[in-house]
Amino acid sequence: MIVLTVAHLKKSFGVETVLKDVSLALHQGERLGLVGANGSGKTTLLRILSGRLAADEGQIAMQKGMVVGYLEQSYQPQPGTTVRKELERVYEPIFRMEARLREIENEMAQAGEEALQRLGNEYSRLHERFEQADGYACRSRAQGVLQGLGFSSRQQEQQASQLSGGELTRLSLGRLLLQKPDLLLLDEPTNHLDLEALNWLEEYLNDYAGAVLVVSHDRYFLDRVCTGMAELLFGECEQYRGNYTRYMQQREERFLSRTRAWTQQQKEIERQRAIIARYRSFNREKSIRAAESREKALERMELLDRPEEEKQIHFSFKAYSRMGDEALKVDGLAKAYGDRQLFEGVDLMLRSGERAALIGANGIGKTTLLEVLLGRIRPDAGISRFGVNADVGYYDQKQQTLSPEKTVLREVWDDFPRLLQHEVRGALGLFLFSGDDVFKPVSALSGGEKARVALTKLMLKHNNFLILDEPTNHLDSDSREVLEQALEDFDGTILAVSHDRYFINRFASRVLVLEQDGIRSFDGNYDDYMAALERQRNPEDADLGGRTRTEVQKERKRLRQDQQRLDALRQALDQAEEAVAAGEERLQQLEDRLADPAVYADPLAAAQAAEDIRAHKALLEEYYARWESAEHAMAEAED
Repeated sequence: MIVLTVAHLKKSFGVETVLKDVSLALHQGERLGLVGANGSGKTTLLRILSGRLAADEGQIAMQKGMVVGYLEQSYQPQPGTTVRKELERVYEPIFRMEARLREIENEMAQAGEEALQRLGNEYSRLHERFEQADGYACRSRAQGVLQGLGFSSRQQEQQASQLSGGELTRLSLGRLLLQKPDLLLLDEPTNHLDLEALNWLEEYLNDYAGAVLVVSHDRYFLDRVCTGMAELLFGECEQYRGNYTRYMQQREERFLSRTRAWTQQQKEIERQRAIIARYRSFNREKSIRAAESREKALERMELLDRPEEEKQIHFSFKAYSRMGDEALKVDGLAKAYGDRQLFEGVDLMLRSGERAALIGANGIGKTTLLEVLLGRIRPDAGISRFGVNADVGYYDQKQQTLSPEKTVLREVWDDFPRLLQHEVRGALGLFLFSGDDVFKPVSALSGGEKARVALTKLMLKHNNFLILDEPTNHLDSDSREVLEQALEDFDGTILAVSHDRYFINRFASRVLVLEQDGIRSFDGNYDDYMAALERQRNPEDADLGGRTRTEVQKERKRLRQDQQRLDALRQALDQAEEAVAAGEERLQQLEDRLADPAVYADPLAAAQAAEDIRAHKALLEEYYARWESAEHAMAEAED
């Protein structure tokens, strides 16, 4: 059942058209991921659907009475409330019902017979409404959401107004999930969530009964949650079935198909024009009429637009020098701020060419650890050293090394003064800075544009050891794909902090989990790390051979089904053998009867006996055929 239809939606801001002709449909229970380049209008579309912004043209049709919930990015809690109380405010109508039920109970204890009947009727009606609202589970459900989104017991009792921007976004998300609207509109819900909270949110949304429209750059999240995808491209929208990975496959297939169709049409147009030119060269009345007829046909032809893709960045990392076998050695690093111990006892050794992803809970000190390794922060204890000939390049997610007052061109050129201007502009062009874009001040750039400037500088340094702090933040999905390809082709060493599980799966050969008391190391990418955790949680499955429990359960089910099929075949073979044996015995009886002189002397009886033998031989042939078929099937199954 369709719960939302958008038809030919348009929206402009001044002379800039953001949404040109957007149409989409959303079904009950569908989880639709909305993707597109930065600035393509994803947030604008959500704001229009939520009623916070008006469209210029187009129609929006929703199911009657449908409740829409929108994730607020600028949420402000009620002053003076704790985090837990702020979340529980969602259930205020239910709590008022509960309070009234307690009042009625007290009044009934002192009421006379007439008042008791009236109070009893009110209590019964109110209690039924309370149970229908699942009132007894409200507090536990709120507690589960708080824990799932990563709020500690201490945080739950602090003032909500003291939360950081990221924590407020998480609290806003929690309130929205508890309200359970018919349609959830989520704008980057995975921002500010650690890996544990991300897993919780994915499971929650997969069990959500309503429809979901979600904007996210987290491709792993889109893969695990979405049943459909929609892409905003050049102000228009296209829908795809399946998750993010399936969307990428279909998107490529559609683009190639449209390119072929456009190319074939262009060839046909050229062919027709050549024919028209040839007809006109004959300069006869008949040939001129033929030319005019073909020209009219060309004019009526519905011309296909040339397929276009958003411009993509294109670059690679190349190391100019090689380092020794040991890239990084860390012994006993520790760092605290006042009474807050971030980490201690951190031991680590990275070999040249390794690709390690550093993960851990929010606030555990991952960025601090990187800055300790780089010498920007002094550790409280321990030492670290880079290997011989290590040439370290650092990507700072906060872009603190960029100078706001400089232009884009000067920001890069000042770091590489030996390059000619056209060489610097060529490098910036790979990151989509062209024309007058290079003269923009850094202070006027968006987060994604600043990230591209930082990546330009990192590419030009040609380091052999890259330390990256959340490099995929602020990049759209296509740019992330290009970054991952560049890192796959890089022959140096990589240590990267990231919450982007898709990114970790693409580049990492090792996962490092930072905890308060040190680092745990796991070989492989993020999926391998999760499989290792599953084996640790279920030691009885330690012999799974690297497979997940789901894979093992499927294998066991298949083996059971194979065994059941084998048992059925064996039973069929036994039945076929018994039928043959009984048939041969019956044939012998019929032949003995025909040999009986009394039957043989009676022509009619002899003829009937002969017919019985002929019919039974035909039946016996069927028994033999079934037996052979059963033996053949059994042999194949046993092989």
